[in-house]
Amino acid sequence: MSDKLTKTLNIFVRTVQTGSMSKAAADLLMTTSAISQQIKQIEQDVGLSLFNRSPRELTLTEAGELYYQSCLQMLAVATATSEQLQHLQNCPSGQLKLAAPVGFGGGLLSEPVKHLISQFNDIDVHLTLSDEPIDMIRTGIDLVLAIGPLENSNLIARQLASWPLILCVHKNHALAQQPKITLDDLKAHNRIAHIAVDPALTHLTRGVNTTLQKARITINNMQTVIQFVLDELGYAILPEPEVRNFLATGELLEICTDWQLPHYDVFALTPARDTLAAKTKAAIKALNASFSAI
Repeated sequence: MSDKLTKTLNIFVRTVQTGSMSKAAADLLMTTSAISQQIKQIEQDVGLSLFNRSPRELTLTEAGELYYQSCLQMLAVATATSEQLQHLQNCPSGQLKLAAPVGFGGGLLSEPVKHLISQFNDIDVHLTLSDEPIDMIRTGIDLVLAIGPLENSNLIARQLASWPLILCVHKNHALAQQPKITLDDLKAHNRIAHIAVDPALTHLTRGVNTTLQKARITINNMQTVIQFVLDELGYAILPEPEVRNFLATGELLEICTDWQLPHYDVFALTPARDTLAAKTKAAIKALNASFSAI
Protein backbone atom coordinates (compact mmCIF):
# COMPACT_ATOMS: atom_id res chain seq x y z
CA MET A 1 0.00 0.00 0.00
CA SER A 2 1.41 3.38 -1.01
CA ASP A 3 2.12 6.08 1.57
CA LYS A 4 -0.34 8.39 -0.21
CA LEU A 5 -3.19 5.88 0.03
CA THR A 6 -2.35 5.13 3.67
CA LYS A 7 -2.43 8.84 4.48
CA THR A 8 -5.80 9.24 2.74
CA LEU A 9 -7.31 6.29 4.63
CA ASN A 10 -5.94 7.62 7.93
CA ILE A 11 -7.54 11.01 7.28
CA PHE A 12 -10.94 9.42 6.69
CA VAL A 13 -10.66 7.09 9.72
CA ARG A 14 -9.52 9.86 12.05
CA THR A 15 -12.39 12.08 10.89
CA VAL A 16 -14.87 9.31 11.66
CA GLN A 17 -13.33 8.55 15.06
CA THR A 18 -13.20 12.18 16.19
CA GLY A 19 -16.53 13.11 14.61
CA SER A 20 -15.04 16.39 13.45
CA MET A 21 -12.80 17.56 10.62
CA SER A 22 -11.23 20.19 12.87
CA LYS A 23 -10.38 17.62 15.56
CA ALA A 24 -8.99 15.26 12.94
CA ALA A 25 -6.91 18.12 11.57
CA ALA A 26 -5.49 18.84 15.02
CA ASP A 27 -4.61 15.18 15.57
CA LEU A 28 -2.94 14.86 12.18
CA LEU A 29 -1.21 18.28 12.26
CA MET A 30 -3.11 19.41 9.17
CA THR A 31 -5.48 22.26 8.39
CA THR A 32 -9.23 21.75 8.48
CA SER A 33 -9.48 22.85 4.84
CA ALA A 34 -6.94 20.20 3.83
CA ILE A 35 -8.98 17.52 5.63
CA SER A 36 -12.15 18.77 3.94
CA GLN A 37 -10.55 18.64 0.50
CA GLN A 38 -9.33 15.08 1.10
CA ILE A 39 -12.82 13.94 2.20
CA LYS A 40 -14.41 15.57 -0.85
CA GLN A 41 -11.87 13.85 -3.10
CA ILE A 42 -12.64 10.47 -1.53
CA GLU A 43 -16.38 11.01 -2.03
CA GLN A 44 -15.77 11.99 -5.66
CA ASP A 45 -13.68 8.86 -6.22
CA VAL A 46 -16.33 6.65 -4.60
CA GLY A 47 -19.21 8.46 -6.26
CA LEU A 48 -21.27 8.53 -3.05
CA SER A 49 -21.67 10.74 0.00
CA LEU A 50 -19.93 9.20 2.99
CA PHE A 51 -21.05 11.67 5.66
CA ASN A 52 -24.31 13.20 6.80
CA ARG A 53 -23.31 16.77 7.54
CA SER A 54 -24.87 19.14 10.08
CA PRO A 55 -23.50 22.29 11.76
CA ARG A 56 -22.73 20.31 14.94
CA GLU A 57 -21.64 16.84 13.89
CA LEU A 58 -20.68 14.41 11.17
CA THR A 59 -22.31 11.00 10.96
CA LEU A 60 -21.70 8.20 8.49
CA THR A 61 -24.07 7.32 5.68
CA GLU A 62 -24.62 3.65 4.87
CA ALA A 63 -21.93 3.91 2.22
CA GLY A 64 -19.69 5.72 4.69
CA GLU A 65 -19.98 2.92 7.24
CA LEU A 66 -19.04 0.33 4.61
CA TYR A 67 -16.08 2.45 3.48
CA TYR A 68 -14.99 3.01 7.10
CA GLN A 69 -14.92 -0.73 7.89
CA SER A 70 -12.94 -1.36 4.70
CA CYS A 71 -10.46 1.37 5.67
CA LEU A 72 -9.91 -0.21 9.08
CA GLN A 73 -9.21 -3.58 7.49
CA MET A 74 -6.79 -2.15 4.93
CA LEU A 75 -4.93 -0.09 7.52
CA ALA A 76 -4.68 -3.11 9.83
CA VAL A 77 -3.16 -5.16 7.00
CA ALA A 78 -0.76 -2.33 6.12
CA THR A 79 0.31 -1.90 9.76
CA ALA A 80 0.81 -5.64 10.27
CA THR A 81 2.86 -5.89 7.08
CA SER A 82 5.00 -2.91 8.02
CA GLU A 83 5.64 -4.29 11.52
CA GLN A 84 6.50 -7.74 10.17
CA LEU A 85 8.99 -6.23 7.74
CA GLN A 86 10.51 -4.11 10.48
CA HIS A 87 10.62 -7.16 12.74
CA LEU A 88 12.82 -8.88 10.18
CA GLN A 89 15.35 -6.09 10.25
CA ASN A 90 18.53 -6.71 12.19
CA CYS A 91 18.56 -3.14 13.48
CA PRO A 92 15.41 -1.54 15.01
CA SER A 93 14.43 1.65 13.24
CA GLY A 94 11.73 4.25 12.84
CA GLN A 95 10.01 6.65 15.21
CA LEU A 96 9.29 5.17 18.65
CA LYS A 97 6.20 6.80 20.12
CA LEU A 98 6.54 6.47 23.88
CA ALA A 99 4.13 7.76 26.54
CA ALA A 100 4.76 7.92 30.29
CA PRO A 101 3.47 9.60 33.46
CA VAL A 102 4.72 13.17 33.94
CA GLY A 103 6.86 12.13 36.89
CA PHE A 104 9.05 10.03 34.62
CA GLY A 105 10.23 13.21 32.95
CA GLY A 106 12.29 14.05 36.03
CA GLY A 107 15.19 11.86 34.90
CA LEU A 108 13.91 8.28 35.09
CA LEU A 109 13.81 8.00 31.30
CA SER A 110 17.15 9.64 30.55
CA GLU A 111 19.24 6.46 30.78
CA PRO A 112 17.01 4.14 28.70
CA VAL A 113 16.43 6.79 26.02
CA LYS A 114 20.15 7.53 25.90
CA HIS A 115 20.81 3.82 25.42
CA LEU A 116 18.30 3.56 22.58
CA ILE A 117 19.49 6.52 20.55
CA SER A 118 23.16 5.67 21.04
CA GLN A 119 22.82 1.98 20.18
CA PHE A 120 20.33 2.34 17.32
CA ASN A 121 21.09 5.21 14.96
CA ASP A 122 17.84 4.73 13.05
CA ILE A 123 15.54 5.10 16.05
CA ASP A 124 13.93 8.46 16.83
CA VAL A 125 12.06 8.88 20.11
CA HIS A 126 8.80 10.84 20.37
CA LEU A 127 7.99 11.12 24.09
CA THR A 128 4.60 12.17 25.48
CA LEU A 129 4.30 12.88 29.20
CA SER A 130 0.79 12.74 30.62
CA ASP A 131 -0.98 11.56 33.76
CA GLU A 132 -4.23 11.14 31.84
CA PRO A 133 -5.33 7.84 30.22
CA ILE A 134 -4.00 7.42 26.68
CA ASP A 135 -5.83 5.68 23.84
CA MET A 136 -2.96 3.78 22.23
CA ILE A 137 -4.98 2.73 19.21
CA ARG A 138 -6.28 6.18 18.35
CA THR A 139 -3.01 8.02 18.99
CA GLY A 140 -0.71 5.42 17.43
CA ILE A 141 1.49 5.20 20.54
CA ASP A 142 3.88 2.22 20.41
CA LEU A 143 4.58 1.87 24.13
CA VAL A 144 2.97 3.28 27.28
CA LEU A 145 4.50 3.20 30.75
CA ALA A 146 1.89 2.79 33.47
CA ILE A 147 1.77 2.40 37.24
CA GLY A 148 -0.09 -0.65 38.56
CA PRO A 149 -2.24 -2.29 39.63
CA LEU A 150 -3.85 -2.18 36.20
CA GLU A 151 -7.45 -2.59 35.18
CA ASN A 152 -8.29 -5.34 32.74
CA SER A 153 -7.85 -4.23 29.16
CA ASN A 154 -7.06 -5.52 25.70
CA LEU A 155 -3.47 -4.32 26.08
CA ILE A 156 -0.45 -6.48 26.85
CA ALA A 157 1.26 -5.54 30.14
CA ARG A 158 4.89 -6.41 30.91
CA GLN A 159 6.21 -5.60 34.38
CA LEU A 160 9.41 -3.54 34.27
CA ALA A 161 10.06 -2.73 37.91
CA SER A 162 8.69 -2.63 41.45
CA TRP A 163 9.62 0.50 43.41
CA PRO A 164 8.99 1.54 47.03
CA LEU A 165 6.67 4.28 48.23
CA ILE A 166 7.74 6.31 51.27
CA LEU A 167 6.32 9.01 53.52
CA CYS A 168 8.23 12.28 53.11
CA VAL A 169 8.31 15.81 54.45
CA HIS A 170 10.55 18.81 53.80
CA LYS A 171 13.45 19.35 56.20
CA ASN A 172 12.08 22.76 57.25
CA HIS A 173 8.51 21.59 57.84
CA ALA A 174 7.29 21.61 61.45
CA LEU A 175 7.05 17.81 61.42
CA ALA A 176 10.76 17.52 60.68
CA GLN A 177 11.60 19.35 63.89
CA GLN A 178 10.17 16.56 66.08
CA PRO A 179 12.65 13.94 67.36
CA LYS A 180 10.37 10.98 66.55
CA ILE A 181 7.33 11.31 64.31
CA THR A 182 4.34 9.01 64.76
CA LEU A 183 1.24 8.58 62.61
CA ASP A 184 -0.74 10.42 65.30
CA ASP A 185 1.58 13.41 64.86
CA LEU A 186 0.61 13.58 61.18
CA LYS A 187 -3.02 14.36 62.00
CA ALA A 188 -2.16 17.92 62.97
CA HIS A 189 -0.62 18.63 59.56
CA ASN A 190 -1.74 18.82 55.95
CA ARG A 191 -1.54 15.69 53.86
CA ILE A 192 -0.89 16.00 50.11
CA ALA A 193 -1.90 13.06 47.92
CA HIS A 194 -1.80 11.88 44.34
CA ILE A 195 -5.29 11.01 43.19
CA ALA A 196 -4.23 7.43 42.33
CA VAL A 197 -1.83 6.74 45.23
CA ASP A 198 -3.54 6.06 48.55
CA PRO A 199 -2.29 2.71 49.92
CA ALA A 200 -2.54 1.26 53.40
CA LEU A 201 0.46 1.17 55.75
CA THR A 202 1.70 -1.92 57.60
CA HIS A 203 3.65 -1.77 60.87
CA LEU A 204 7.02 -3.48 60.50
CA THR A 205 6.89 -5.34 63.83
CA ARG A 206 3.23 -5.50 64.84
CA GLY A 207 1.93 -6.31 61.38
CA VAL A 208 -1.19 -4.17 61.80
CA ASN A 209 -2.58 -2.15 58.90
CA THR A 210 -3.86 1.41 58.87
CA THR A 211 -4.61 4.27 56.51
CA LEU A 212 -3.69 7.91 56.61
CA GLN A 213 -6.09 10.76 57.27
CA LYS A 214 -7.98 12.25 54.34
CA ALA A 215 -5.80 14.46 52.17
CA ARG A 216 -6.25 18.24 52.35
CA ILE A 217 -4.75 18.60 48.86
CA THR A 218 -5.33 16.04 46.09
CA ILE A 219 -3.44 16.31 42.79
CA ASN A 220 -3.41 14.30 39.57
CA ASN A 221 0.27 14.97 38.86
CA MET A 222 3.05 13.40 40.93
CA GLN A 223 5.62 16.07 40.06
CA THR A 224 3.29 18.68 41.53
CA VAL A 225 2.78 16.57 44.67
CA ILE A 226 6.56 16.46 45.08
CA GLN A 227 6.86 20.21 44.50
CA PHE A 228 4.18 20.96 47.10
CA VAL A 229 6.10 18.89 49.65
CA LEU A 230 9.30 20.75 48.73
CA ASP A 231 7.38 24.00 49.22
CA GLU A 232 6.47 22.87 52.77
CA LEU A 233 2.70 22.63 52.20
CA GLY A 234 2.55 19.27 53.97
CA TYR A 235 3.66 15.65 53.89
CA ALA A 236 2.96 12.99 51.24
CA ILE A 237 3.47 9.44 50.03
CA LEU A 238 6.08 9.69 47.28
CA PRO A 239 7.80 7.26 44.88
CA GLU A 240 11.32 6.76 46.22
CA PRO A 241 13.12 6.79 42.81
CA GLU A 242 11.53 10.14 41.92
CA VAL A 243 12.77 11.85 45.11
CA ARG A 244 16.03 9.98 45.67
CA ASN A 245 18.15 13.04 44.91
CA PHE A 246 16.20 15.17 47.41
CA LEU A 247 16.63 12.46 50.06
CA ALA A 248 20.37 12.24 49.37
CA THR A 249 20.84 16.00 49.80
CA GLY A 250 18.66 16.09 52.92
CA GLU A 251 16.08 18.37 51.29
CA LEU A 252 13.42 15.74 51.98
CA LEU A 253 13.23 13.43 54.98
CA GLU A 254 11.63 10.01 55.18
CA ILE A 255 9.28 9.84 58.16
CA CYS A 256 7.42 7.15 60.12
CA THR A 257 9.93 4.54 59.03
CA ASP A 258 8.43 1.95 61.38
CA TRP A 259 5.51 1.75 58.94
CA GLN A 260 5.88 0.17 55.52
CA LEU A 261 4.10 1.11 52.32
CA PRO A 262 3.61 -1.30 49.42
CA HIS A 263 5.73 -1.08 46.30
CA TYR A 264 4.25 0.27 43.13
CA ASP A 265 4.76 -1.59 39.90
CA VAL A 266 5.81 -0.12 36.57
CA PHE A 267 4.43 -1.77 33.43
CA ALA A 268 5.09 -1.46 29.72
CA LEU A 269 1.80 -1.53 27.81
CA THR A 270 1.58 -2.49 24.14
CA PRO A 271 -1.35 -3.25 21.84
CA ALA A 272 -2.39 -6.90 21.65
CA ARG A 273 -0.70 -7.76 18.38
CA ASP A 274 0.86 -10.98 17.16
CA THR A 275 4.24 -9.33 16.64
CA LEU A 276 6.02 -6.38 18.20
CA ALA A 277 8.07 -4.00 16.11
CA ALA A 278 11.82 -4.34 16.64
CA LYS A 279 11.99 -0.76 17.91
CA THR A 280 9.39 -1.52 20.59
CA LYS A 281 11.20 -4.68 21.69
CA ALA A 282 14.45 -2.73 21.95
CA ALA A 283 12.72 -0.04 24.02
CA ILE A 284 11.22 -2.57 26.45
CA LYS A 285 14.61 -4.22 26.89
CA ALA A 286 16.32 -0.87 27.57
CA LEU A 287 13.62 0.23 30.01
CA ASN A 288 13.72 -3.08 31.86
CA ALA A 289 17.50 -2.97 32.23
CA SER A 290 17.50 0.64 33.42
CA PHE A 291 14.56 0.39 35.83
CA SER A 292 15.79 -2.88 37.35
CA ALA A 293 19.02 -1.13 38.32
CA ILE A 294 17.24 1.68 40.17
